[in-house]
Amino acid sequence: MSNWDDMRVFLAVARAESLSKAAPMAGLDPATLSRRIARLEERFGGALFVKSPQGYALTDLGQGVREHALAAEDALAQAFDQGQRNERGLSGQIRIGAPDGCANFVLPQVCARIQEENPNLELQILALPRVVNLSKREADLAITVSPPDAGRLTVQKITDYKLHLAMRQDLPRPANLEDIRNLPVVGYIADMIFDKELDYLGSLAAQGVQRASNSVAVQLQMLRQGGVGIVHDFALPYAPELGKVLVDAVSLRRSFYLVRHASDRRSERLNRFAAALVAGLKSEVQRLELQVT
Repeated sequence: MSNWDDMRVFLAVARAESLSKAAPMAGLDPATLSRRIARLEERFGGALFVKSPQGYALTDLGQGVREHALAAEDALAQAFDQGQRNERGLSGQIRIGAPDGCANFVLPQVCARIQEENPNLELQILALPRVVNLSKREADLAITVSPPDAGRLTVQKITDYKLHLAMRQDLPRPANLEDIRNLPVVGYIADMIFDKELDYLGSLAAQGVQRASNSVAVQLQMLRQGGVGIVHDFALPYAPELGKVLVDAVSLRRSFYLVRHASDRRSERLNRFAAALVAGLKSEVQRLELQVT
């Protein structure tokens, strides 16, 4: 008989498809994971994974074990929720995946306020320059800039946010879009734009992006050195030396969405947290945007 800790290790490897990637999720080193998987396979009487240089892929036996392990994980989560229903606050660990603009400039304040009201709650922010993979449990919830159209997921619109052209306020202001074509353009690395909603520059980048990064936070630092680029209004309070330009010519609006596993809708704990997160994000985006003229 295998215990739940064995199943936790198995699920970590199944989701990551790699011992090295599963190690942080399981809190164990790859060598220990390998021994634990070998021990499990001995107990089950067959291989759970096909091992190759490309990683770990589930065998037919492994697929069957995975379905039972996921059901057990879901049952444990519901039991945990049941135990929390009579408690005033939330507890345990929750990980939120988000694009780095939201993760850098909005989420820290929102999470701090939620955690202050729930001191037994541990919150983790996973900032990635790509879409967070919920099916592999990289996070419990994800914030995205486009609603996904596949998978067993639920999607809730959180709020709209604004973006404008910005540059250093001590530099000469451009009178029109033609004026900025002589300035270095700051933006995303073209082949690393992971969502069409992030392709902001359009014709402004016709001659290329001279200063590029896959990180919004790095782009903001680049703009502090000169040049012009698209900036979230909610990020501008963190860079007071920058200001919006040509507002009438370039004004963008995008949205944040909260994405969750469909099965997690049965989790009262995550439902309560999601409600607090959505309300907090709406309020914080509005607060920051009101600071920008």
